[in-house]
Amino acid sequence: MNRVKLLSLTISMVLSAGALAKIPADQAAMLSSELTPLGATRAANEDGSIPEWTGGITKPPAGYTAGDHHIDPYPTDKIEYTITASNLADYKSLLTPGQIKLFETYPETYKMNVYQTRRSASYPEHVYQAVKDNATRSELVKEGNGIKQAAVGIPFPVPANGLEAIWNHTLRYRGESVTRQAGQAAPTASGSFTYVGLNETLLLPYSVQGASPEELEKTNILFKFKQKLTEPARLAGTALLVHETMDQIKTPRQAWTYNTGQRRVRRAPNVAYDAPGTASDGLRTTDDFDMYNGAPNRYNWTLKGKQELLIPYNDYRLHSDKVKYEDILQAGHINPDLVRYEKHRVWVVEANLKENTRHIYKKRVFYIDEDSWQVAVTDIYDNRDELYRVGVAHAINYYDVPTLWSTLDVFHDIQSRRYIAIGLDNEAKMYDFSKKLNERDFTPAALRREGRR
Repeated sequence: MNRVKLLSLTISMVLSAGALAKIPADQAAMLSSELTPLGATRAANEDGSIPEWTGGITKPPAGYTAGDHHIDPYPTDKIEYTITASNLADYKSLLTPGQIKLFETYPETYKMNVYQTRRSASYPEHVYQAVKDNATRSELVKEGNGIKQAAVGIPFPVPANGLEAIWNHTLRYRGESVTRQAGQAAPTASGSFTYVGLNETLLLPYSVQGASPEELEKTNILFKFKQKLTEPARLAGTALLVHETMDQIKTPRQAWTYNTGQRRVRRAPNVAYDAPGTASDGLRTTDDFDMYNGAPNRYNWTLKGKQELLIPYNDYRLHSDKVKYEDILQAGHINPDLVRYEKHRVWVVEANLKENTRHIYKKRVFYIDEDSWQVAVTDIYDNRDELYRVGVAHAINYYDVPTLWSTLDVFHDIQSRRYIAIGLDNEAKMYDFSKKLNERDFTPAALRREGRR
C-alpha cells in the first residue's frame, strides 16, 4: 500500500513498545503532549488541512436538550469541493479502493461533498485517565483472542500490531449503557425498501467508571447486547441476546435467540463470524455489525500504518429528525447530498484469512479514525481476491456523553449492486445513554419476556 503514510513519531514509539503493547511511563506521558489522550497525533498535518486536535466538542451546542436528536454544531460550514466520477482521478490518493469502486459502479449518481475537517471526537476525563493507565499494563492473551489488565478506555493507545488496533475499535468508549430504537433497510436495485424496526439495549461492564481489570477478568464479560425486532409484523418479536467475553478462548461468545413461532429461547452458537446478519437479506455478516465485532482468531492482522483519507464525519444532517428514511434511501446508495466527508488520519489494518480457516471474506482492510478508534471504512474482498463489499460508518459526536460513534452504518454489496443501511433513527426516539440497566435485563429469561411483549 504505497499510499499509506507512516508517521515517524508513531512508528518510533511502536518499535520501542516491542511485541506487547505495554509502554513505559514516559511514553504514556506523551498522551498528554505530542499525542492525544487516545493516541492520535495531536498536531495538524503538513498543509493544515487536518487541524490540531484541541479537545473536540466539550459541551453541547446552544439549543440542544438531552433526548433530542443531536443538532449540527457546525451549521454554517460550506462544501469545499465535490468529488464525482469526472474528477475522481484528482482525489484517488485520498480514497480507498472500495470508495473508488463506488464511483465506478455508480458514475452518474455517486459523489462526495467534502467539508472543513473538524476534529470533534471527545470523551470524559475519566476515560482519558483510564487509557493512560491501560497504556502501561494492557496485554493481549491467547494469541490475541483476549486481553487482560484493561478497563474503561481503549487498551492500546500506541498499538504495536493489527490485533491491538482492532481491539481498540471493539473496546472504544460508547458510554456505560445504551438503549436505542433504530432500524435497517436493504433497498432493492430499484430503490424500494421495507423498514425493519429494532429495539436494542447495550450494557458495557468494561466501560463503567471505576471498573477494574481484576473484576472484569473474573466475570470475563465485556458487554451484553439485546435486540428485538418490532416491525414488519412477520418478524416482530424475534429477539437476540449476546454476551461478549474478554477472553474468547476461555469462554467463547454466548448467544441466544427467541423465535416467536416456537415461543422458546434457544442457544445460538452460530451468531458469529460469517453467519448472515439479522434480517440482512444476505448483505452483511454477523461480524460486520458495528463495522467489526467478535473473536479475531480467523484472520492474520497486520498494522500497515497511517493514511490521510476522506471519511464521513460529523454527519449530523444525515442524523437529523428533519430527514425521513425515504430521503436517505435511494437506488444504489444513500443520498449523497446528506453526507458530509472530511479529511482525517486513519490507522490502516489488514486482515487476511488464515489457512485452513473458513470465512466468506478472504481479506478485509479497516480504516480506523485515529481520534476515536471508530472503523470509518472497510474494504472487503472475496475468495477470488475481488472487491466484494464496502462498509462505511457515518459518525457524529454524541456530545451529551460525550463519545464519537456512528449514526448509520452502510454496507455496499458491489456484486449485487445493493446495500444495507443499519441504524436508521431519524423517525425514532433518540439513543438514551442515561437509562440504568442491570444484569437481570440480559438473561435468557429476560429475552423470553422481551420476545412475548
